[in-house]
Amino acid sequence: MIRLENIYKTYPGSAHAAISNLNLTINSGELCTFVGPSGCGKTTLLRMINQLDKPDSGYVYVQGVKIAESDIIQLRRKIGFVMQSAALFPHRTVAQNIATVPRLLGWSKTQIRARIAELVDLMSLDRLLLERYPHQLSGGQQGRVAIARALAADPPILLMDEPFAAIDPLVRERLQDELLLLQQRLHKTIVLVTHDINEAIRLGDRMAIFEEGGVLAQFCLS
Repeated sequence: MIRLENIYKTYPGSAHAAISNLNLTINSGELCTFVGPSGCGKTTLLRMINQLDKPDSGYVYVQGVKIAESDIIQLRRKIGFVMQSAALFPHRTVAQNIATVPRLLGWSKTQIRARIAELVDLMSLDRLLLERYPHQLSGGQQGRVAIARALAADPPILLMDEPFAAIDPLVRERLQDELLLLQQRLHKTIVLVTHDINEAIRLGDRMAIFEEGGVLAQFCLS
C-alpha cells in the first residue's frame, strides 16, 4: 500500500504550491492513474514515492513504512520506474537494458539470462531483438522493453510516468491492453501518470484528477 499524507510542495521562485495538503491512499494490487494538465504536480508526486523528490511537509508511506525514515536503497529495490519516452540506455542492447537492476543487485549470469528470457516472453518481444539497440526498435518495442526493465527484479510497485505518451495511437492502445493483461497476471501496485483522461479511466482501478496545487477529486473505477 502507498499512502500520501498532508503533502505540501513549493518550488523556489514559484508563488503557488505545486502540491498543497494532498492526501491519497493506493491499495496493494491497485492500478491508480494520476491525470491532469502539465504542471499540476502529477510527476512531482510520483517522484516522491521513490524519493527522487521530497515534500516540504507531510509524509509518504510505502508498505506501511514512512519512507523518510527508511533506507533509500532498500526502498528503491521495491519500486520499478518507467519514465517518459521509454528512456532506455542508448548504448546498451535490449538484453543489457533489461539486466540493469539485476546486475546491480549481484544476480548471477544464469539468473539474469533466465529472467530476461521470462520477461521477453511476458512482454511478447521477439528474442531476436535482444542484441539490438534502442534506436533499432519501434516505439512500441521500446515501450515493452522499458516495462520489462522496470519489472526485472520483480518489484511489488511500478511507477509509470506518461509511458505511452510518445507512441502512435494504435500502438498505444495495444500497449494499454497489454498492461491490463499484465496486471491481471502480476497484481502489482501501479501508479501511472497521464494527461489523457480516457487512458486514465481505461487503465485505472482508482483515478486521481489533479489541478494546480493537488488532487481535485478521487474515484474508484473498479
